[in-house]
Amino acid sequence: MTKNNPPIVLAFSGGLDTSFCVPWLTETYQRPVVTATINTGGLTTADAAALEKRARSLGAINHILIEARDEFFNNVLKYLVMGNVRRGQLYPLCVGAERGIQAKCLADLAKKLGSETVAHGCTAAGNDQVRFEIALKTLAPKLEVLAPVRDNAWARDDQLDYLESRQLPVPPTGASYSINRGLWGVTIGGTETLSSASSIPESAWVLSAGALDTPTPHEELTIEFLRGIPVSLNGKGANSVELIEELETIGSRFGIGRGIHLGDTILGTKGRVAFEAPSAEILLTCHRELEKLTLSALQQRVKDQVSQAYGDFIHEGKQLDPVCRDIEALLESSQTQVTGLAHCLLRPGHLFVTGVESPYSLMAASRGQYGESVGEWTASDAVGFSRILALPGMLCTRAQGK
Repeated sequence: MTKNNPPIVLAFSGGLDTSFCVPWLTETYQRPVVTATINTGGLTTADAAALEKRARSLGAINHILIEARDEFFNNVLKYLVMGNVRRGQLYPLCVGAERGIQAKCLADLAKKLGSETVAHGCTAAGNDQVRFEIALKTLAPKLEVLAPVRDNAWARDDQLDYLESRQLPVPPTGASYSINRGLWGVTIGGTETLSSASSIPESAWVLSAGALDTPTPHEELTIEFLRGIPVSLNGKGANSVELIEELETIGSRFGIGRGIHLGDTILGTKGRVAFEAPSAEILLTCHRELEKLTLSALQQRVKDQVSQAYGDFIHEGKQLDPVCRDIEALLESSQTQVTGLAHCLLRPGHLFVTGVESPYSLMAASRGQYGESVGEWTASDAVGFSRILALPGMLCTRAQGK
């Protein structure tokens, strides 16, 4: 590797597409390939070692593991929590939200290595190609971005033949399901998700297969939030990444956070994917209940509107647009008093928030009790208030001649 022959920096997941890209890029461009795996969650030490071994055996001159879980939480996930973001009121953006961080790390590495060429293994059929391209072009407009599988329409069987003909290692194949895993959860795609009629079988769930069939004793959790950010579990402080990973282990035992999301892809088609997101389900549900205690009705209404837009922008790969910084500023401001404890109960397939408490409780601040005593107003105030609220309906009835 010299200045006259800088490397191509390839985002490497170890699957068939990126495995194929290593030798193909080397042969086609006569340039060295450096593979990079950006860890945004779901990667064990053994996984990381296996990825490096595979990359080097495929011909990469170097393999680099970039730790990005904290950056992913601090720059993306914490805002998804603050915004209670779910796409289609169901899917908590388990996979895809990290692509902007991965693109940034890829561009930074290319600059460090003196390269102006990066590559990814996306096909033409999915969302990730758009996310990567938007982020890379925004971050480094002069970068050359190669997508061999997409741009040359390489079919999976042809990629396998290419590797086998060169006696190169072939990733495990024959699996019925395509699995992506990150800090915020797992997505699972298979034959069943290609149509809208049925679920994946019990055995296909990655984190929680069989969890609903096991009479697991219930478990109680207490999660502490500080200005909207989870900071402790059952009284034990932890950084947010550690807390998320621990909640995934706990929630998986109960089958918490399962779902099948049917929604709109960036390309405009309908898509369907199964997912498991135990940490996201627990944190988003508990955080939402704590917000109900500490935010005004208008705060919640406005925040819900911008949070929906924010989730759409993240899904579409637009998280580097300045509008996202504007929304993040509003979300952070909204969390000033979202501090306190959320208590929840886990049973197989069920999450129940038993209660929330906060020093900033708007419920405790009232001198009245709902349904019991007024405290803040008189009976005659209530009669007048009801009459004023009824006035628009009264005028409509009068105007209609009734």
